Amino acid sequence: MANELQGKRIAFLMANEGVEQVEYFEPRKAVEEAGAEVDVISTESGQVQGFEHLDKAETWEVDKSTSEARADDYDGVVLPGGVANPDNLRTDSDAVRFLREFFAAGKPVGAICHAPWMLVEADVVDGRKVTSFPSLQTDIRNAGGNWVDDEVVVDSGLVTSRKPDDIPAFNSKIVEEFAEGVHEEQREKAQAAS
Repeated sequence: MANELQGKRIAFLMANEGVEQVEYFEPRKAVEEAGAEVDVISTESGQVQGFEHLDKAETWEVDKSTSEARADDYDGVVLPGGVANPDNLRTDSDAVRFLREFFAAGKPVGAICHAPWMLVEADVVDGRKVTSFPSLQTDIRNAGGNWVDDEVVVDSGLVTSRKPDDIPAFNSKIVEEFAEGVHEEQREKAQAAS
């Protein structure tokens, strides 16, 4: 299974600060081990400051800013969590546009922990089954989503998980969904929501 994502390019969408780094490093490792190429897309060029909970940790390079990024260039997108990361990211109109493009094209999306805040901001959870860090359940329900408390949830190409403990299940499902490619149901649900 080491080559199931061979020839695929996956975007990791994040703000420049506040990313829970294990929710970036581990999914990145999983998709690269499956053969994918990866780009870090962030709100600004330069570096991303990772965090281990509330403590600053490692930094890594940004490949493209959200203003430059287009979903047409990618086969899927992963949104790592961290409390501050999606809260900062959702204020960037280019990041929201970029994420919406994936749903409109039916391309698979993975979001873990607090990252589903971006799904709410992009207005793509209506009628969808989603999980997240428990503190987001009211936001997801208010946006029309069906929030559930499971380690990983797959809904027509959308993969969500609750927390770092769920990373192994999350990684397995994002690789599977990215390998499957475009999900027509994802496109149809995005059109119905807009």
